[in-house]
Amino acid sequence: MKKLAIYSIFTAWFALTACSDFLQVDPVGAVTEDDLLNQEGIEMVITGMYSSLYSSSSDTHYFSSTLSNYAYGDVMGGSANKGSTYTDQPAFTNLETYVVTADNSYLNEKWQRLYEGVYRSNVVIGMADKIQEELAALSGESGNYYTETIAQARFFRGFWHFEGVKLFGAAIPYVGTEEYLSSVNPQVSNVDASGNYIYIWDNIIEDLQYAYDNLPDTWGSEQGRVNKWAAGAMLAKVKMYQSSPYNGTNGTTNRWSEVKSLLEEIIASGKDNKGTGYRLADTYEELFVAGESDWTGESIFDIHHTISGTQENTNCINGTWHIGMSGALGTSGWGFYQPSYDLVNSYIVDDQGLPLIDGSYQAMDPLTTEDANGFPVTDLEVYTDPRLDITAGRFQVPYWDWSIPSTTDGWIRDVTNGGYYMNKKTIPKKADKGSLSVSTITCSSAKNFHLIRYADLLLWYAEALIETGGYQEARNYINQVRARAASSYIQAADPETMDPATSPYIMEDLVNGTTGVNAAGNYRVGLYPASLFNSYESAHAVLRFERKVELAMEGHRWYDLARWGIVYDEITNYINYEQQFLTKYNGKAYGRNWVTLPIPYDQIITMEGVLVQNENWK
Repeated sequence: MKKLAIYSIFTAWFALTACSDFLQVDPVGAVTEDDLLNQEGIEMVITGMYSSLYSSSSDTHYFSSTLSNYAYGDVMGGSANKGSTYTDQPAFTNLETYVVTADNSYLNEKWQRLYEGVYRSNVVIGMADKIQEELAALSGESGNYYTETIAQARFFRGFWHFEGVKLFGAAIPYVGTEEYLSSVNPQVSNVDASGNYIYIWDNIIEDLQYAYDNLPDTWGSEQGRVNKWAAGAMLAKVKMYQSSPYNGTNGTTNRWSEVKSLLEEIIASGKDNKGTGYRLADTYEELFVAGESDWTGESIFDIHHTISGTQENTNCINGTWHIGMSGALGTSGWGFYQPSYDLVNSYIVDDQGLPLIDGSYQAMDPLTTEDANGFPVTDLEVYTDPRLDITAGRFQVPYWDWSIPSTTDGWIRDVTNGGYYMNKKTIPKKADKGSLSVSTITCSSAKNFHLIRYADLLLWYAEALIETGGYQEARNYINQVRARAASSYIQAADPETMDPATSPYIMEDLVNGTTGVNAAGNYRVGLYPASLFNSYESAHAVLRFERKVELAMEGHRWYDLARWGIVYDEITNYINYEQQFLTKYNGKAYGRNWVTLPIPYDQIITMEGVLVQNENWK
């Protein structure tokens, strides 16, 4: 949480000095804060604030998956294995195998990055306040420029604090404007004078409420900025987490009726920065294709990516080398981030096209095994939800437009450590690269990263309905998401040319009563019946499973399990299942109280006793 004392490089364009030491001599060409106390300078620091969403290959924070959250949401949540080799990135291996300690370097890097984002937000607020009258006289997108500047900064201040709450719990320091201005290194405690934890839910909500009340509906040509509706969605998410049970240790309170009302307003009136009312994209696949995913109407809060020239570092928030295949795409990569056996089998469906919510999918053989010669073989006759082959790469199924994996060569670095499946959502199509010189970088593309999309929000609303007694109404919203899954499927292709090919497999669309041919494997989708929504327990089980398959490999799973208070049981079951295929899970156990992760030990030492470990890790 240390405030940057000399320079904070916000963009490639400028450096901002933040040192009050009169002995400091500014280097030639340095830009001081006084130089930036005008509209042009404020725009620069706003740009720097937005740039905190990115990590570059020269920034070690991408190892801790700052905003993709795949190390926590997916790997710790049981949707993915770390991949690569067991000894590569031992701090990551420890998280994956639940050997969690407060001195884990990933957690420390995550903490540092979160509070760097808070710092950048406070810089914008502090500078804008110094020239408030000047900025208030300027016109903004829909109001005065000063108010819109503060609204953007308070959105990001709330956003970054909430990222901390999701992982470390709500008893973490809240660094507001007063604390920021008080010291180069503000010592903000997370306990009061009596030693009681100070939960910061309301501070975050106050920031996001201000953003919701004061941001414009759209930004015209500045389409990458956060608008009113994105702020509203983030506000609803915070209140939803605050309403969730955890295990009774996170200062929560019931705000489900507020969540429901706010989401109703967003569903009715929300729009993206092009003025498109929020809607589900026509197909699931287009959400993860560059050039198609950006303005479908489903994006509520995206990390916007672009690609040009030799640029390669800021358009792959998982790390430009980290998650790529080890060579099969003609690019380099370390082979991290492999979908788990449990996740892939979760997409198996019954005769009605419904998932096996009772967990019986774990009693079935894994969809990919190896033959007598040690080559991977996928059983494509088993009917699955078609979202599977958008989410995960399987052998004998076209991998976007690259090729059809048939051997592990170049695809999987170590099958004994990561299993037989490849991440796919995060990898661009071959066509995305074109002739650009960054074609050697596996995941650099103009494909945006969705932090909040409309399907996510619809499932939040379904959850709010379930929590307030509207079980059957919740079914309608869950089925909206499920119906979209039937709109497309991966088709068979010639392995040499990737041209269309004839196959014996079909897509059985029980939603619309049609059958698609030449499928890459057998697919089937149906809608949930009313009988599954006659009780809270049954309706919530459906909601939980649909979130698992719709949002898989998008960094959400562990956070959901933790807030629902079921993470111990779910991960214990996951360990017992996954260890049948990967011996690294043998003898591992998940802590019963781990609904939050430990505050990094380095931060507690740095804060000299002001910061107290959270209740679950004392």
